[in-house]
Amino acid sequence: MRAADGATYFRVALGILAAYLVIIRVSPVLITLLIAVAMALDAVDGYLAVWQASSGKVSLIDYLRAAAGNAKHAKQIKAIKQKVSESAKFGPRIDIAGDRVVEYVFWIVYSFVNVVPLFILIIIVIRHSFVDAFMAARGTSSKMKTKFAQIVFASNLWRSGINVVKFLAFSYLAFVYVWGYPAWIGYVLVTILVAYILVRGAAEIYDSTKG
Repeated sequence: MRAADGATYFRVALGILAAYLVIIRVSPVLITLLIAVAMALDAVDGYLAVWQASSGKVSLIDYLRAAAGNAKHAKQIKAIKQKVSESAKFGPRIDIAGDRVVEYVFWIVYSFVNVVPLFILIIIVIRHSFVDAFMAARGTSSKMKTKFAQIVFASNLWRSGINVVKFLAFSYLAFVYVWGYPAWIGYVLVTILVAYILVRGAAEIYDSTKG
């Protein structure tokens, strides 16, 4: 098993555990910590995939420089990720599946405990189902060609933005349910997160139809 896939399985387990702790009303501080670790592992499995594909030639510093926008390193990392997509065909899919599982689990749990309206879960399921269907034939987001899709997916601002909002939303909703924090803040975060998700979905579908 690839190290990157192992990191994905572990973060999925952490995400499920964190969601279960919401149901049994464990301290939201612990839940937030688990969510933070799970989301950090999403970046770790990306680095592990690149590191393994390059036979250890890409250092963590180089990977972080690429993430920070260094053109030289970003080009190198993109080429390696393309190689990974072609040689380890299940790797990128497992990574996407891990993202979906963790996200679905949290939406389901927060809908189950009546913190998030059911229609939000329905929107997310419909969005992901259609996007995944369109992208299945095209490949991964590393192959995006259109300017719109490249801005949404290659931009560090967009990529970091959705991760920050997702972390804040899922973490804060735990405080809403367990400790009774103001729900309206959670609704604002959920609205922003869903908007991010829908825009990225539109970019993926648009790019797929232009292939």
